[in-house]
Amino acid sequence: MRDVHRATTRGITAYRGYRPPPGMISWAFHRITGLGVLLFLLLHIVDIFLVNYGPDTFNELLFLYRHPVFRIGEIILVAGLYYHAANGVRIILIDFWPAAYRYERQLFYGVIAVFLAGFLPTAILMIRAILT
Repeated sequence: MRDVHRATTRGITAYRGYRPPPGMISWAFHRITGLGVLLFLLLHIVDIFLVNYGPDTFNELLFLYRHPVFRIGEIILVAGLYYHAANGVRIILIDFWPAAYRYERQLFYGVIAVFLAGFLPTAILMIRAILT
């Protein structure tokens, strides 16, 4: 019984020490941001479809888009778009230049740098628009 406890304790310690490689992290974020963009596109298709039901119905939905909670969702959407685009370029580089795989960690940090350089100014502008 004592050996089982010791093995379990070692397993938990080993698990807490696990750090996924950058490729796995970027893969997960790429899928999550892709789903977010897909959900936005579906919502956009539905709202454009509502034009068929008259301007009153369409304008009601546009009023919903101006709600502060939805505006925060737009900021999250833009973050997802920036990350998805930057990581897509990383994937293209690795697909068309197999030697780039050796620089996976550097490319991951490059994606983060490009994401932050593009997203932070945009987020500041969007937050200012919400507050005014």
